[in-house]
Amino acid sequence: MLSIIISFLSFLLFIIPILLSIAFFTLAERKVMSTTQRRKGPNTVGFGPLQPIADGLKLIIKEATVPLAANFFVFHAAPLITIILSLFTWVIIPFNHTYIIADIELSIFFYLAISSLSIYGIIFAGWSSNSKFAFLGALRAVAQMISYEISLGLIILPIVALTGSLNFYDIIFFQMNTVWFIIPFYPLFFYLFIVLLAETNRAPFDLPEAEAELVAGYNIEYGSVYFALFFLGEYNNILLGSAIMSILFLGGYSIPFYSYLELSNYFLISILESFCFSVKTVFLCFFFILIRALLPRYRYDHLMQVGWKTLLPLSLSFYVLIIGLLITFQAFPV
Repeated sequence: MLSIIISFLSFLLFIIPILLSIAFFTLAERKVMSTTQRRKGPNTVGFGPLQPIADGLKLIIKEATVPLAANFFVFHAAPLITIILSLFTWVIIPFNHTYIIADIELSIFFYLAISSLSIYGIIFAGWSSNSKFAFLGALRAVAQMISYEISLGLIILPIVALTGSLNFYDIIFFQMNTVWFIIPFYPLFFYLFIVLLAETNRAPFDLPEAEAELVAGYNIEYGSVYFALFFLGEYNNILLGSAIMSILFLGGYSIPFYSYLELSNYFLISILESFCFSVKTVFLCFFFILIRALLPRYRYDHLMQVGWKTLLPLSLSFYVLIIGLLITFQAFPV
Protein backbone atom coordinates (compact mmCIF):
# COMPACT_ATOMS: atom_id res chain seq x y z
CA MET A 1 0.00 0.00 0.00
CA LEU A 2 2.80 2.40 0.91
CA SER A 3 4.56 1.78 -2.40
CA ILE A 4 1.32 2.56 -4.27
CA ILE A 5 0.93 5.85 -2.38
CA ILE A 6 4.56 6.80 -3.06
CA SER A 7 4.17 5.98 -6.76
CA PHE A 8 0.98 8.06 -6.94
CA LEU A 9 2.63 11.03 -5.22
CA SER A 10 5.66 10.74 -7.52
CA PHE A 11 3.31 10.77 -10.51
CA LEU A 12 1.58 13.91 -9.19
CA LEU A 13 4.91 15.64 -8.59
CA PHE A 14 5.83 14.82 -12.17
CA ILE A 15 2.57 15.65 -13.94
CA ILE A 16 1.37 18.78 -12.07
CA PRO A 17 4.36 20.99 -13.07
CA ILE A 18 3.87 19.92 -16.70
CA LEU A 19 0.15 20.81 -16.61
CA LEU A 20 0.93 24.17 -14.96
CA SER A 21 3.58 24.84 -17.62
CA ILE A 22 1.03 24.14 -20.35
CA ALA A 23 -1.52 26.46 -18.71
CA PHE A 24 0.87 29.37 -18.37
CA PHE A 25 2.28 28.73 -21.84
CA THR A 26 -1.16 29.70 -23.19
CA LEU A 27 -0.88 32.96 -21.23
CA ALA A 28 2.61 33.60 -22.61
CA GLU A 29 1.35 32.98 -26.13
CA ARG A 30 -1.49 35.48 -25.79
CA LYS A 31 0.85 38.08 -24.29
CA VAL A 32 3.48 37.68 -27.01
CA MET A 33 0.89 37.78 -29.79
CA SER A 34 -0.78 40.86 -28.32
CA THR A 35 2.58 42.64 -28.06
CA THR A 36 3.47 41.66 -31.62
CA GLN A 37 0.13 42.91 -32.94
CA ARG A 38 0.16 46.05 -30.77
CA ARG A 39 -2.88 45.30 -28.63
CA LYS A 40 -3.62 44.36 -25.03
CA GLY A 41 -3.51 40.74 -23.99
CA PRO A 42 -5.18 39.21 -20.89
CA ASN A 43 -5.06 41.90 -18.20
CA THR A 44 -8.23 41.51 -16.14
CA VAL A 45 -8.19 38.31 -14.06
CA GLY A 46 -5.45 38.86 -11.50
CA PHE A 47 -4.03 41.49 -13.89
CA GLY A 48 -3.40 38.66 -16.39
CA PRO A 49 -1.45 35.83 -14.70
CA LEU A 50 -4.61 34.17 -13.33
CA GLN A 51 -6.34 34.06 -16.72
CA PRO A 52 -5.36 30.39 -17.48
CA ILE A 53 -6.89 29.30 -14.15
CA ALA A 54 -10.10 31.19 -14.93
CA ASP A 55 -10.25 29.63 -18.40
CA GLY A 56 -9.76 26.17 -16.94
CA LEU A 57 -12.49 26.64 -14.32
CA LYS A 58 -14.86 27.95 -16.99
CA LEU A 59 -14.35 24.84 -19.12
CA ILE A 60 -14.72 22.50 -16.13
CA ILE A 61 -18.09 23.92 -14.99
CA LYS A 62 -19.56 24.05 -18.50
CA GLU A 63 -22.04 21.34 -19.46
CA ALA A 64 -20.61 18.59 -21.66
CA THR A 65 -22.87 17.77 -24.61
CA VAL A 66 -22.67 14.69 -26.84
CA PRO A 67 -24.28 14.62 -30.32
CA LEU A 68 -27.16 12.12 -30.53
CA ALA A 69 -25.67 10.34 -33.56
CA ALA A 70 -22.15 10.16 -32.10
CA ASN A 71 -20.44 6.93 -31.09
CA PHE A 72 -20.59 7.33 -27.31
CA PHE A 73 -17.56 5.27 -26.29
CA VAL A 74 -15.18 6.46 -29.02
CA PHE A 75 -16.35 10.07 -28.60
CA HIS A 76 -15.32 10.05 -24.94
CA ALA A 77 -12.13 8.06 -25.51
CA ALA A 78 -10.66 10.40 -28.16
CA PRO A 79 -9.66 13.34 -25.89
CA LEU A 80 -8.34 10.93 -23.23
CA ILE A 81 -6.13 9.19 -25.80
CA THR A 82 -4.82 12.54 -27.01
CA ILE A 83 -3.85 13.93 -23.60
CA ILE A 84 -2.50 10.63 -22.19
CA LEU A 85 -0.22 9.97 -25.16
CA SER A 86 1.01 13.56 -25.27
CA LEU A 87 1.90 13.52 -21.55
CA PHE A 88 3.31 9.99 -21.66
CA THR A 89 6.26 11.03 -23.82
CA TRP A 90 7.70 13.21 -21.03
CA VAL A 91 8.89 10.08 -19.20
CA ILE A 92 11.90 9.79 -21.56
CA ILE A 93 12.94 13.47 -21.37
CA PRO A 94 16.14 14.03 -19.29
CA PHE A 95 15.76 17.29 -17.33
CA ASN A 96 19.29 17.00 -15.91
CA HIS A 97 21.97 14.33 -15.56
CA THR A 98 20.08 12.60 -12.73
CA TYR A 99 16.34 13.21 -13.21
CA ILE A 100 14.48 11.12 -15.79
CA ILE A 101 11.47 8.87 -15.32
CA ALA A 102 12.46 6.14 -17.81
CA ASP A 103 15.98 6.05 -19.21
CA ILE A 104 15.51 3.60 -22.09
CA GLU A 105 18.09 2.89 -24.78
CA LEU A 106 15.64 3.44 -27.64
CA SER A 107 14.43 6.89 -26.56
CA ILE A 108 14.10 8.21 -30.11
CA PHE A 109 12.15 5.13 -31.25
CA PHE A 110 9.86 5.59 -28.26
CA TYR A 111 9.27 9.25 -29.14
CA LEU A 112 8.54 8.48 -32.80
CA ALA A 113 6.19 5.65 -31.85
CA ILE A 114 4.17 7.71 -29.38
CA SER A 115 4.01 10.71 -31.74
CA SER A 116 2.66 8.39 -34.45
CA LEU A 117 0.03 6.91 -32.13
CA SER A 118 -1.25 10.36 -31.11
CA ILE A 119 -3.00 10.70 -34.47
CA TYR A 120 -5.55 8.10 -33.34
CA GLY A 121 -7.09 10.54 -30.90
CA ILE A 122 -7.77 12.95 -33.75
CA ILE A 123 -9.09 10.17 -36.02
CA PHE A 124 -11.46 8.92 -33.32
CA ALA A 125 -12.67 12.46 -32.60
CA GLY A 126 -13.41 13.21 -36.26
CA TRP A 127 -15.10 9.87 -36.96
CA SER A 128 -17.10 9.48 -33.75
CA SER A 129 -18.60 12.99 -33.92
CA ASN A 130 -20.67 12.04 -37.01
CA SER A 131 -20.04 15.50 -38.48
CA LYS A 132 -18.73 16.23 -41.94
CA PHE A 133 -16.65 19.15 -40.70
CA ALA A 134 -15.07 17.05 -37.95
CA PHE A 135 -14.42 14.15 -40.33
CA LEU A 136 -12.78 16.38 -42.95
CA GLY A 137 -10.60 17.95 -40.25
CA ALA A 138 -9.52 14.50 -39.06
CA LEU A 139 -8.67 13.43 -42.63
CA ARG A 140 -6.58 16.55 -43.08
CA ALA A 141 -4.75 15.90 -39.83
CA VAL A 142 -3.98 12.29 -40.80
CA ALA A 143 -2.62 13.25 -44.23
CA GLN A 144 -0.61 16.09 -42.74
CA MET A 145 0.98 14.01 -39.97
CA ILE A 146 1.85 11.12 -42.30
CA SER A 147 3.47 13.54 -44.75
CA TYR A 148 5.70 15.13 -42.14
CA GLU A 149 6.34 12.04 -39.98
CA ILE A 150 8.59 10.61 -42.71
CA SER A 151 10.68 13.78 -42.84
CA LEU A 152 10.87 13.78 -39.04
CA GLY A 153 12.56 10.39 -39.03
CA LEU A 154 14.99 11.34 -41.80
CA ILE A 155 15.97 14.53 -39.95
CA ILE A 156 16.82 12.61 -36.77
CA LEU A 157 18.74 9.80 -38.53
CA PRO A 158 21.97 11.81 -39.21
CA ILE A 159 22.25 12.59 -35.50
CA VAL A 160 21.74 8.91 -34.66
CA ALA A 161 24.38 7.91 -37.25
CA LEU A 162 26.92 10.38 -35.87
CA THR A 163 26.42 9.57 -32.19
CA GLY A 164 25.80 5.85 -32.69
CA SER A 165 22.95 5.86 -30.17
CA LEU A 166 19.19 6.25 -29.93
CA ASN A 167 19.40 7.35 -26.30
CA PHE A 168 18.87 11.02 -25.40
CA TYR A 169 21.53 10.92 -22.69
CA ASP A 170 24.13 9.69 -25.19
CA ILE A 171 23.20 12.42 -27.67
CA ILE A 172 23.51 15.13 -25.01
CA PHE A 173 26.80 13.69 -23.73
CA PHE A 174 28.21 13.65 -27.29
CA GLN A 175 27.37 17.35 -27.70
CA MET A 176 28.92 18.19 -24.31
CA ASN A 177 32.21 16.69 -25.49
CA THR A 178 32.15 18.17 -29.01
CA VAL A 179 29.78 20.90 -30.18
CA TRP A 180 26.03 21.52 -30.20
CA PHE A 181 24.54 19.97 -33.32
CA ILE A 182 22.87 23.23 -34.34
CA ILE A 183 26.30 24.35 -35.64
CA PRO A 184 27.16 21.48 -38.05
CA PHE A 185 23.51 20.52 -38.70
CA TYR A 186 21.87 23.94 -38.80
CA PRO A 187 19.78 23.10 -41.95
CA LEU A 188 18.31 20.10 -40.12
CA PHE A 189 17.42 22.37 -37.19
CA PHE A 190 15.23 24.52 -39.44
CA TYR A 191 13.77 21.45 -41.17
CA LEU A 192 12.82 19.98 -37.80
CA PHE A 193 11.23 23.25 -36.70
CA ILE A 194 9.04 23.29 -39.83
CA VAL A 195 8.12 19.61 -39.35
CA LEU A 196 7.11 20.20 -35.71
CA LEU A 197 4.94 23.14 -36.76
CA ALA A 198 3.04 20.75 -39.02
CA GLU A 199 3.06 17.88 -36.50
CA THR A 200 1.53 20.08 -33.79
CA ASN A 201 -1.02 21.67 -36.16
CA ARG A 202 0.40 25.13 -35.53
CA ALA A 203 0.16 28.16 -37.78
CA PRO A 204 0.86 28.47 -40.64
CA PHE A 205 0.07 24.74 -40.90
CA ASP A 206 -3.09 24.65 -38.75
CA LEU A 207 -5.21 23.32 -41.61
CA PRO A 208 -7.04 20.62 -39.57
CA GLU A 209 -8.57 23.48 -37.54
CA ALA A 210 -9.04 26.02 -40.32
CA GLU A 211 -12.03 27.96 -38.96
CA ALA A 212 -12.76 29.64 -42.32
CA GLU A 213 -13.32 26.24 -43.96
CA LEU A 214 -14.10 23.66 -41.25
CA VAL A 215 -15.50 25.88 -38.45
CA ALA A 216 -13.29 24.18 -35.82
CA GLY A 217 -12.07 21.00 -37.49
CA TYR A 218 -11.96 17.61 -35.80
CA ASN A 219 -12.99 18.92 -32.36
CA ILE A 220 -16.01 20.94 -33.49
CA GLU A 221 -18.46 18.83 -31.47
CA TYR A 222 -16.38 18.94 -28.29
CA GLY A 223 -16.87 21.39 -25.44
CA SER A 224 -16.31 21.66 -21.72
CA VAL A 225 -13.61 19.35 -20.30
CA TYR A 226 -13.32 17.43 -23.58
CA PHE A 227 -12.22 20.53 -25.45
CA ALA A 228 -9.81 21.36 -22.62
CA LEU A 229 -8.14 17.95 -23.01
CA PHE A 230 -7.60 18.48 -26.73
CA PHE A 231 -6.34 21.98 -26.00
CA LEU A 232 -3.89 20.74 -23.35
CA GLY A 233 -2.69 17.96 -25.64
CA GLU A 234 -1.94 20.38 -28.47
CA TYR A 235 0.00 22.81 -26.30
CA ASN A 236 1.79 19.99 -24.54
CA ASN A 237 3.03 18.77 -27.92
CA ILE A 238 4.50 22.23 -28.57
CA LEU A 239 6.43 22.16 -25.28
CA LEU A 240 7.49 18.58 -25.93
CA GLY A 241 8.64 19.39 -29.47
CA SER A 242 10.69 22.31 -28.15
CA ALA A 243 12.26 20.01 -25.54
CA ILE A 244 13.15 17.45 -28.22
CA MET A 245 14.72 20.18 -30.38
CA SER A 246 16.79 21.43 -27.46
CA ILE A 247 18.04 17.87 -26.79
CA LEU A 248 18.91 17.11 -30.40
CA PHE A 249 20.46 20.45 -31.40
CA LEU A 250 21.13 22.62 -28.31
CA GLY A 251 22.76 20.10 -26.01
CA GLY A 252 19.70 19.52 -23.83
CA TYR A 253 20.56 20.24 -20.19
CA SER A 254 24.27 20.91 -20.92
CA ILE A 255 25.54 24.12 -19.34
CA PRO A 256 27.39 26.52 -21.68
CA PHE A 257 31.00 27.16 -20.62
CA TYR A 258 30.66 24.49 -17.93
CA SER A 259 34.44 23.95 -17.74
CA TYR A 260 34.94 27.58 -16.67
CA LEU A 261 32.42 27.46 -13.81
CA GLU A 262 34.41 25.02 -11.61
CA LEU A 263 31.31 23.64 -9.87
CA SER A 264 31.66 20.75 -7.41
CA ASN A 265 28.23 20.69 -5.73
CA TYR A 266 26.15 18.04 -7.56
CA PHE A 267 22.87 19.48 -6.29
CA LEU A 268 23.75 22.93 -7.64
CA ILE A 269 24.85 21.40 -10.93
CA SER A 270 21.49 19.59 -11.26
CA ILE A 271 19.59 22.83 -10.63
CA LEU A 272 21.67 24.72 -13.20
CA GLU A 273 21.18 21.92 -15.74
CA SER A 274 17.41 21.97 -15.24
CA PHE A 275 17.43 25.76 -15.55
CA CYS A 276 19.44 25.64 -18.80
CA PHE A 277 17.13 23.01 -20.23
CA SER A 278 14.07 25.11 -19.34
CA VAL A 279 15.57 28.27 -20.86
CA LYS A 280 16.36 26.49 -24.13
CA THR A 281 12.87 24.99 -24.30
CA VAL A 282 11.15 28.32 -23.59
CA PHE A 283 13.36 30.04 -26.15
CA LEU A 284 12.21 27.61 -28.84
CA CYS A 285 8.57 27.91 -27.74
CA PHE A 286 8.84 31.65 -28.31
CA PHE A 287 9.43 31.04 -32.02
CA PHE A 288 6.35 28.80 -32.23
CA ILE A 289 4.34 31.75 -30.92
CA LEU A 290 6.08 34.31 -33.14
CA ILE A 291 5.42 32.27 -36.28
CA ARG A 292 1.71 32.17 -35.46
CA ALA A 293 1.62 35.92 -34.96
CA LEU A 294 3.48 36.80 -38.15
CA LEU A 295 2.64 34.29 -40.90
CA PRO A 296 -0.68 33.65 -42.67
CA ARG A 297 -2.15 30.16 -43.06
CA TYR A 298 -0.96 28.00 -45.95
CA ARG A 299 -3.32 26.56 -48.51
CA TYR A 300 -3.71 22.80 -48.07
CA ASP A 301 -2.20 21.81 -51.42
CA HIS A 302 0.79 24.05 -50.65
CA LEU A 303 1.17 22.29 -47.30
CA MET A 304 1.36 18.92 -49.02
CA GLN A 305 3.84 20.25 -51.57
CA VAL A 306 6.14 21.55 -48.83
CA GLY A 307 6.07 18.16 -47.12
CA TRP A 308 6.53 15.84 -50.10
CA LYS A 309 8.36 17.98 -52.65
CA THR A 310 10.59 20.13 -50.45
CA LEU A 311 11.25 18.79 -46.95
CA LEU A 312 11.36 15.10 -47.85
CA PRO A 313 13.96 15.45 -50.67
CA LEU A 314 16.03 17.91 -48.61
CA SER A 315 16.09 15.75 -45.47
CA LEU A 316 16.86 12.62 -47.50
CA SER A 317 19.69 14.39 -49.37
CA PHE A 318 21.20 15.66 -46.12
CA TYR A 319 21.04 12.16 -44.64
CA VAL A 320 22.82 10.66 -47.67
CA LEU A 321 25.44 13.44 -47.47
CA ILE A 322 26.16 12.79 -43.77
CA ILE A 323 26.38 9.03 -44.27
CA GLY A 324 28.70 9.55 -47.25
CA LEU A 325 30.99 11.80 -45.19
CA LEU A 326 31.07 9.33 -42.30
CA ILE A 327 31.98 6.48 -44.68
CA THR A 328 34.59 8.55 -46.53
CA PHE A 329 36.40 9.63 -43.36
CA GLN A 330 35.69 6.38 -41.50
CA ALA A 331 34.10 8.37 -38.69
CA PHE A 332 31.34 5.98 -37.68
CA PRO A 333 31.20 5.66 -33.87
CA VAL A 334 32.46 2.38 -32.43
